[in-house]
Amino acid sequence: MGLSHINKEGRAHMVSVTNKKDTFRKAVANGTVVMEIDTLKRIIEGGMKKGDVLAVAQVAGIMAAKKTSELIPMCHPLLINGVDIDIQILNTEEIEILCSVEIEGKTGVEMEALTGASVTALTVYDMCKSISQKMLIKEVKLVEKTGGKSDMKN
Repeated sequence: MGLSHINKEGRAHMVSVTNKKDTFRKAVANGTVVMEIDTLKRIIEGGMKKGDVLAVAQVAGIMAAKKTSELIPMCHPLLINGVDIDIQILNTEEIEILCSVEIEGKTGVEMEALTGASVTALTVYDMCKSISQKMLIKEVKLVEKTGGKSDMKN
């Protein structure tokens, strides 16, 4: 089986979804940001000069999911029905980001969920880098996909 984004001539192209039926589709991606104890403490206490880190990161992740097709060349522009960014404090040094994207459409939203989770993590990093660059964004991955040809859950 060849790559769907490569045509018979070996050139990149956007896959046609013209003949596909609209179905409910959902994708969930997550990622973790590891930081120093003091950095996370300041985020929780609201002590960052740039503002509410988690609120800004949530909005950034939602915006990123909606703009995925502008960032990744072969992604279709989609009318997304919903994006939810959930940020949980795992312990004194880690936060977990969960990005869930839903659509009633012809193609999945895996890339939108991954983009949303990634940009949320990058925004946390950006807003905290003035007090510490000792942060690690790790394990951004797809954890669930429903709809389309195959369902998947990790």
